[in-house]
Amino acid sequence: MFDDPTVTLPSGTSIPALGIGTWNMGETTADAAQEIASIRKAIELGMTVVDTAEMYADGRSEEIVGEAIQSLRDDVFLVSKVYPYNASAQGAIEACERSLKRLGTDHLDLYLLHWRGSYPLEETVSAFEKLKADGKIRNWGVSNFDTDDMEELFSVTDGKNCAANQVLYNLSRRGPEYDLLPWCQSHGVPIMAYSPIEQGRILSNHELIRIAKAYQATPAQVALAFLLERDGVMPIPKSSNPERVAENRGATELEITDEDWAALDAAFPPPQKKVSLEML
Repeated sequence: MFDDPTVTLPSGTSIPALGIGTWNMGETTADAAQEIASIRKAIELGMTVVDTAEMYADGRSEEIVGEAIQSLRDDVFLVSKVYPYNASAQGAIEACERSLKRLGTDHLDLYLLHWRGSYPLEETVSAFEKLKADGKIRNWGVSNFDTDDMEELFSVTDGKNCAANQVLYNLSRRGPEYDLLPWCQSHGVPIMAYSPIEQGRILSNHELIRIAKAYQATPAQVALAFLLERDGVMPIPKSSNPERVAENRGATELEITDEDWAALDAAFPPPQKKVSLEML
């Protein structure tokens, strides 16, 4: 199993730092079998954090995940997300119930507000705390929250119970490193990095390819290793190909030299000033 990088939640729960995302899964019925196989492969390899959302394929992604984890639920750290427009006191509870039904489970390990909407944070947090008290969720967190959003969240009642912040973060989008990542690290809030290889767009970078070859690795593995190197950061690459999932797993075994990290910094410069959080 997974004896590699882990991330510790505020609750003390330790989870693998490399998981699997499911954005765009469930879009076509023809791909379902392979998507299920990919999720199962990830779990088999110890990448047991499985991330989905009610938004993905209008709930069909959750159904795919539910089929994939049916006999493996106890091995999985299951994450889903609520639409901002469902994140009212009652709406969040009803949305969670629907997600649980699609996923075929009685609880989520982590439930995230997908992005900020019009409902006051106090109201959403209160709903999350009720879901937690009722055993429907174990932890709650947020997604696409920038530093000022996190500060506001921590100022509301129970806001400090936030267990994670899922944001767009990869080699080509290093904005979070300027202030959001340090803020989350100092407050003990893990960062879940979605689109950690920029949906494949960064993999043709010459320097990334050169470094990957030096380690007999793939560019994707090096891009994931870059994130795994950072405290409290957990990438969740989506893949519908079991072989690619196994390849992603190899990222945990790379040991990159400081010289090569410096070369990557030159190719993908870290931010020198505040950059507003980007979204995909």
